[in-house]
Amino acid sequence: MEFISLKPKITKDFILSSTNQESIMHYYTGLDVSSKKLALSPLRNDHKVTCSFYKSKNGTLYLHDFATNEHLDCWNVVMRINNCSYFDALKIIAQDFGLIESSETVIKSSKPILIESIKESETCKIQVQIKEYSGEEINWWKQFGIDKKLLKKYHVFSLQHVFLNGELKFSSSSNTFIFGYYFGKDKNSNELWKIYFPFNKEHGIRFINNLSNKKLQGYKQLPETGDLLIITKSMKDCIALKAFGLNAIAPSSESTFCSEKQIEEFKSRFKHILIIYDQDKAGKYNMAKIRKQFPDLNYFVIPKEYKSKDFSDLVMNYGIDKVRELIKEFMSNYKFK
Repeated sequence: MEFISLKPKITKDFILSSTNQESIMHYYTGLDVSSKKLALSPLRNDHKVTCSFYKSKNGTLYLHDFATNEHLDCWNVVMRINNCSYFDALKIIAQDFGLIESSETVIKSSKPILIESIKESETCKIQVQIKEYSGEEINWWKQFGIDKKLLKKYHVFSLQHVFLNGELKFSSSSNTFIFGYYFGKDKNSNELWKIYFPFNKEHGIRFINNLSNKKLQGYKQLPETGDLLIITKSMKDCIALKAFGLNAIAPSSESTFCSEKQIEEFKSRFKHILIIYDQDKAGKYNMAKIRKQFPDLNYFVIPKEYKSKDFSDLVMNYGIDKVRELIKEFMSNYKFK
């Protein structure tokens, strides 16, 4: 009689029958998943504590990175660390946790341990102390054509302090501006903020936020209907475009985009939709992905000759009058779909 060796089918349920999400997350991140304190991201070169863990109502444990606005479950974390597919991640976990035999002889520096499951919890809270705008801050916004009236319309505040989970983490100074985009409160009455650190261009965090991926910046400021809606990559560009009478929105982060349902809504409200992303490698890459999913929309990149990465840079480099001329020329020559 011939005996057939039956290998288990490696699935998420198969793995979770022997361990839990907490144990997997702890093993690959090295972090205390039950702690309410913020931690350095194990997925990138992080210099500030901007990550925390929470468990959703459906029982999924997430690593929330405030700087990138990513919400990653344990499977996504393993995929990111190993730069692999979902199914390869399952295999890696099954091997590392001794659920299947490994074809590779690898000496582990540590062995997986069983971590107690945690209950449903909230993602990290952002709280702020608002202050009056200084003259220097107002002048900084003016270089993009944005005045105090527009800042008020888009709920943009000057901040003195930023607290994460009740701990003071960031403070402004005369040469370190901090601005906060306020989006109201969630169903648990937690304030929703996107915090902007404009001077952290080369090193450090540019943004932290606790917005969902579905949140659209500038959405509440849109008219019911219109001729043109621009989808761009930042709230600053949305406000700068509005200074020239152009309606614009931006996803909550550069790694996300509008859903098909949201695009269908905008098609019913606006005659044309134009995508304008950054004049850099990341911007062009993201635009190519969007074009593949929504080929019927309109796309535009600021020509290299203007040496401006985005719309707000264009205003800063050329001034309001020149940009108004360029917009008029564009609108008369561009063939919208």
